[in-house]
Amino acid sequence: MSLSRRGLLAAGGGTVGVLAAGGGPAAAQPRHGDGPLVRTGFDRLAADGYRLLRGRKVGVVTNPTGVTADVRHIVDVMHADERVNLTAVFGPEHGFRGTAQAGGSEGRYDDPATGLPVYDTYLKSGQPLADIFTASGVDTVVFDIQDAGARFYTYIWTLYDCMVAAALAGKRFMVLDRPNPVTGRAALGPVLDRAFATFVGREPIAQAHGMTVAELALLFNAEFLTRPVPLEVVRTTGWRRGDFFDATGLPWVPPSPNMPTADTALVYSGTCLFEGTNLSEGRGTTRPFELLGAEGIDRRWAAAANAERLPGVRFREAYFAPTFSKFQGKTVGGVQLHVHDRKSYDPVRTGIALLVTAKKSWSGFAWRPDNWIDKLTGNARVRTMIDAGAGTDEVVGAWQADLAAFRRVRREHLLYR
Repeated sequence: MSLSRRGLLAAGGGTVGVLAAGGGPAAAQPRHGDGPLVRTGFDRLAADGYRLLRGRKVGVVTNPTGVTADVRHIVDVMHADERVNLTAVFGPEHGFRGTAQAGGSEGRYDDPATGLPVYDTYLKSGQPLADIFTASGVDTVVFDIQDAGARFYTYIWTLYDCMVAAALAGKRFMVLDRPNPVTGRAALGPVLDRAFATFVGREPIAQAHGMTVAELALLFNAEFLTRPVPLEVVRTTGWRRGDFFDATGLPWVPPSPNMPTADTALVYSGTCLFEGTNLSEGRGTTRPFELLGAEGIDRRWAAAANAERLPGVRFREAYFAPTFSKFQGKTVGGVQLHVHDRKSYDPVRTGIALLVTAKKSWSGFAWRPDNWIDKLTGNARVRTMIDAGAGTDEVVGAWQADLAAFRRVRREHLLYR
């Protein structure tokens, strides 16, 4: 692989820089001691005295997950450090401080804790977002948000939109990496067809991409941006592709209100598909995306799901009453997923199997009238095949050629073993 794709120093233009805060390529960190086993991109940047930000006017795209190993927010830390000229913050969906629910943001305001101007990026892209970066006066945009590993988790498209806008505005772009909480072992699921592109999927990547945000940034810059941005990446150290989040020693901060634990992220790339149906995906419960159900569903769904003999997971007949969202205040029946072997568990196959068995075991099953399922899967094929009576293996088999092609592209941009 040529250094033009993964160079060690970004000199401008569209060159990609993969940087270690200590000066050279990041080496593996010894996995011992009393502190976290993994050091995030920010923790390494700070430990190096913010050398890479010296002389720059910095704006940060972040949310409540942008924390240090001792759970201080990076904006508070940088604002208090005279070595960083932090001049602006950019908030995504749910907001910089995380006060907004799904589909909301905090708007434009001055942060009470730091006095910094906070700009709203949610649902903004292209030239309007570039104009925000220009108005902020920054010359470098820094991204630090914890991802959940799924194509339809919107923060990775905030990353994409900000990269496009930074290129238009003539700004540099830096990504401070964090681990993929559900490992980076493999890409899984259907690949987006651009005809179905939305904010839950801008470009053709797999439903479970198996990449970190820095790796995604490298892929976006090389494969999708017509005008690449001057890009720098600060890698994590100590993280291996097979590591789940609980192996990192890092604190879990919910990246959004309905992603309370790393267990949620484990199932999310499959069960979020139920947003495209008339069933509850568990919003309004303490186990969102692990509990699924609707009025009229009984034990037959759990029995049908268990009969699929899916690896690594079992299904319990469950009853729950969501406090908000679908079926608010009503008791519904359904299933709870219990993942007993994370290494063999395939979240996307599981999500498809649950759709197939829900449709077969409950006469009330229906897709959302706007066919939102097509936006989530990135194509109409999943919906039409299930409607035609296809089984799990047949649906999963239909995307394998596209997935193999994506995996070949993905491999070029991986930073970790």
